[in-house]
Amino acid sequence: MFAVSLGDDGAELRPLEPWQAEEFFAHIERGREFIGRYVGLPDAARDLASARAFLQSYADKAAADAGRIYGIWLDGTLVGGVLFRTFDPAMGSCEAGCWLEPSAAGRGLVTRAVRVIIDWAVEQRGMHRVEWQVSSANKPSIAVAQRLGMTYEGVLRESYAYRGTRHDMESWSILAPEWRERRALAA
Repeated sequence: MFAVSLGDDGAELRPLEPWQAEEFFAHIERGREFIGRYVGLPDAARDLASARAFLQSYADKAAADAGRIYGIWLDGTLVGGVLFRTFDPAMGSCEAGCWLEPSAAGRGLVTRAVRVIIDWAVEQRGMHRVEWQVSSANKPSIAVAQRLGMTYEGVLRESYAYRGTRHDMESWSILAPEWRERRALAA
């Protein structure tokens, strides 16, 4: 298994696989309310069996080259993750996403992790467009899109029904040439 360092604070990015379901479920339990404010991940991982099934669905997506999921570990503890919710090599587009438990918030972990997976998607897999869909109320996730240099494309008004409420969803994206230009300027 590989681990990619996310900096000098002990943070690492690693694949998140079905055999890690117990650790994943414990992580979701620690952050259930916080994580579930905007994303349905806690609803998908209600217990150990559903947590394992969720991770298996991403193992199946990876095998079909249709998605990926990675965990963020801080000092050996799983504290969040990033994923490609969709991944379409034929069209050259994908959608990245994230989640984080409250103990790890405010450290830049998601921004650093998403940089790694976008670099991989653009440079290794030839993706042309990386999308970021986020609730208009999720200011920390919007800030990640901004820090990554993504372009705000608009709002899909009340497009996401979640826990009995319709949410406005913002669409952000970055194109491969824009990503490469930002990375070159940062080097």
